[in-house]
Amino acid sequence: MRLSNFIMQNLEPILQEWERFARSIETPFQSLDASALRNQAEQMLTCIALDLRTPQTAQQEYEKSQGRAPSDESDAAAHSHAQARWFAGFSLNQVVAEYRALRASVLRLWLADASPELAYRTDDMLRFNEAIDQLLTESVSAYEEVLEQTRKRVLGIVGHDLRSPLGAILMSADLLNRTTDLDERAKDLSLQIATSVRRANHIVNDMLDLTRCNLGEGIAMNKQTVDLALICTQVIRELQAVHREVAIHVECQETPVVGQFDTSRIGQVFSNLISNAIQHGDQCKPIDVLLKQNAIETVFSVHNQGEPIPASVMPFLFNPDERYSRYSDPERKSKAGLGLGLFIANEIVAGHGGHIKVKSTRSGGTLFQVLIPNPE
Repeated sequence: MRLSNFIMQNLEPILQEWERFARSIETPFQSLDASALRNQAEQMLTCIALDLRTPQTAQQEYEKSQGRAPSDESDAAAHSHAQARWFAGFSLNQVVAEYRALRASVLRLWLADASPELAYRTDDMLRFNEAIDQLLTESVSAYEEVLEQTRKRVLGIVGHDLRSPLGAILMSADLLNRTTDLDERAKDLSLQIATSVRRANHIVNDMLDLTRCNLGEGIAMNKQTVDLALICTQVIRELQAVHREVAIHVECQETPVVGQFDTSRIGQVFSNLISNAIQHGDQCKPIDVLLKQNAIETVFSVHNQGEPIPASVMPFLFNPDERYSRYSDPERKSKAGLGLGLFIANEIVAGHGGHIKVKSTRSGGTLFQVLIPNPE
């Protein structure tokens, strides 16, 4: 039986093999359903069968072997498939492996119905293709690794080099703001510049922290005995000065919340979580902050009302490897961008031996709870 006819008559078994292999691929995201696993596969196979039935000249065969064949429906399907796999968390190497498995599955199934002579020749062709594919896989894997390392290092260098000019701008804006002979308009402008630069500096620091984590260096901790209540109060005072329209209610135990913590890093956790509550919560309703310590652990929580975090986003809140936040939606406008700050907060808490719990519902609001065990 000609291969084109075999493909069309055995689409379902071939698609089942495709789905089985795709399901075996591990990604950091949720498992796909059968429809998503088979994404565009049937269309690509149909296009391949049609191409096999279409006569081609020696020149057309050569052009195709060089990757210069004219675009057709299969290219559009492959393009859509690649995009879908990207968003599902597949690596380049895993996408290549899918095509390798598809080719091997089709040839093996076809081989089972072939005559002995054809089987011998097809087996040689299959073995040769597998050898070439293995070389391709190794090359793609090495290329992808070098590309990723380069990206991370460039990110770190750019972030590091931006800190000096940002610091100079911030210092100049603060000096202008302290000048007594400026009119109100000039003072407002200098204050706006300082606020914007602080935000930019915060982004650069987050970028540097992300780069350190990606390079395996982790976020350095300088722990010392501190009272978290003082840090929490200072962070809230700073945020309240910027966001006067938002009410922040604080509940803190009367006795000091003392332990071994990195002062600036824990302050960063407090700031990130409260800032997220301000940005993504209902600003007409108060934000509740709780800080307490019991015999087992230290607890810090931030609760806000408003639109809940979508269930589809929950598994990715602390995952920077998704390449972009699933909460980043043009329709959400100012609500977009949830992700990097939470990743860094989670890394800092983990560096203190703790973890962050999240609960978000429409009726109960959104609760981020930091739990750090007391040292033994």
